[in-house]
Amino acid sequence: MSPVLADVLQVTALIGALALVHRPLGDFMAAVYSSKKHLRVEKWIYRSVGANPDAEMRWPAYLRGILIFSAVGVLFLYVLQRVQDKLPLSLGFKPISPDQAFNTAASFISNTNWQSYSGEVAMSHVTQTAGLAVQNFVSAAVGMAVAVALVRGFARSRTGDLGNFWSDLVRGTVRILIPLSVIAAIILVACGAIQNFGDIHHITTLTGEKQALSPGAVASQEAIKDLGTNGGGFFNANSAHPFENPNGLSNLLEIFLLLVIPFSMPRTFGKMVGSIKQGYAIVAAMGIVWFGAVIAVTWLEYAHPGTASQLAGGAMEGKEQRLGEGASSLFSVSTTMTSTGSVNSFHDSFGGLSGGVLLLGMMLGEITPGGVGSGLYGMLIMAIIAVFLAGLMVGRTPEYLGKKIGTREIKLAACYILITPALVLIGTAVAIALPDGKEAMTNIGAHGFSEVLYAYTSASNNNGSAFAGFGANTPFFNTALGLCMLLGRFLPMVFVLALAGSLAEQKPVPETAGTLRTEKPLFTGLLVGTLLIVTGLTFFPALALGPLAEGLSS
Repeated sequence: MSPVLADVLQVTALIGALALVHRPLGDFMAAVYSSKKHLRVEKWIYRSVGANPDAEMRWPAYLRGILIFSAVGVLFLYVLQRVQDKLPLSLGFKPISPDQAFNTAASFISNTNWQSYSGEVAMSHVTQTAGLAVQNFVSAAVGMAVAVALVRGFARSRTGDLGNFWSDLVRGTVRILIPLSVIAAIILVACGAIQNFGDIHHITTLTGEKQALSPGAVASQEAIKDLGTNGGGFFNANSAHPFENPNGLSNLLEIFLLLVIPFSMPRTFGKMVGSIKQGYAIVAAMGIVWFGAVIAVTWLEYAHPGTASQLAGGAMEGKEQRLGEGASSLFSVSTTMTSTGSVNSFHDSFGGLSGGVLLLGMMLGEITPGGVGSGLYGMLIMAIIAVFLAGLMVGRTPEYLGKKIGTREIKLAACYILITPALVLIGTAVAIALPDGKEAMTNIGAHGFSEVLYAYTSASNNNGSAFAGFGANTPFFNTALGLCMLLGRFLPMVFVLALAGSLAEQKPVPETAGTLRTEKPLFTGLLVGTLLIVTGLTFFPALALGPLAEGLSS
């Protein structure tokens, strides 16, 4: 079988699997967040934290719950890293330095999972499981809760109530993420991923070199790493490591895991607002951009532009031979267009233009399909912008799902879409202007600039992947990128929840002959065009200085 045919079959199988679970998983998540009943284990959790799961919250109270919970998580994970040498199963590892501990705590609480360390030689079993893996679950559940709160804003009227944060958090974790992760972990173990709490194994290789092999609860962490669009790998090589990603089947499973919830949540949205077709319009826009990027990156990598790649016979530098160019391209697009950040190849090794497509995927705000929860609420913000633009073109007050998009709503949406570009562009400019930024670049010229741009894009969009040649483990970058992760995660949530509260307070607007039909293909096209144009206008100058300049000069 030719590599191209194998790649086509792989993409076809992936799309078929996602389509197969779209309806049942989307309906199940809608039922979870709409249910009035509480499981026994959930009741125990509510009592332990002193929360009343039936108390409705307005958006300021919902936001306070998120911020308090996340602040406690940052503090706990920071302390855990600083004292890991005094805890059981430390494996002899030293405490993490203060700046790196802050960076890692901010990273995992914000669902970014940027890693400036090598997990197999830095993090103990307790830190990996009780710290990092736990945050993989709850940080993902926070994003899902915010998305559900925004959906309730569209579905409800004449009330500012958006549900209960503690109930949404616990249900998302207990009923959705944990069961799916258990199933995925069992399959990964069957594929060959390791799962244990053993000691470090010291072996002698065939060449006589000494090598240390780190064991750990890899399969379980791998499952939630991808399912929760987190991305933090147990090993430094992430999903390029055979202990995390043993073969082609496990590779396809991991891609499926990082896409399945983001592509299913539009069905949840449609179910909760009472119009399944609205969900289809959103998921179609997500799928169009994702599929286009898969085609673009795969073609560019097979074409292997550039003298070095042509002499080598292909763009395989930085990729696993057991996976190949097609599987690497599919994984890279899927991980940068979600907020996952896990990698099965080094993005630094991709060509200038294909690396630019990966950058663009993050710059879009990771909404095609985006992270768990964050992809849906980001796409709904873009839908509001698209409706507003359509209203301007026809001279009509914009409406979306029976809610008027007035001055307050559009200001909140505008603030949302301006946060990440500000963090990325200002952060990159400051880093390039300072000696720390220049010293961290292992390449000069356009590719060196792309390394810095990629780092701030990844951190501010809560992705976590990197151009591997960038030396980010310094006090300056650990602190600066850590702040970008926190601001890029929680500032947008402020505007999303404020928007949800504003929408929930409105009374429904009756549909008329002049109402824009937002469930039609025309609106899907308008939505795709809006997100590409808004992103292109914002980031095109930076892309021209980095990946475009590199690609055109190859």
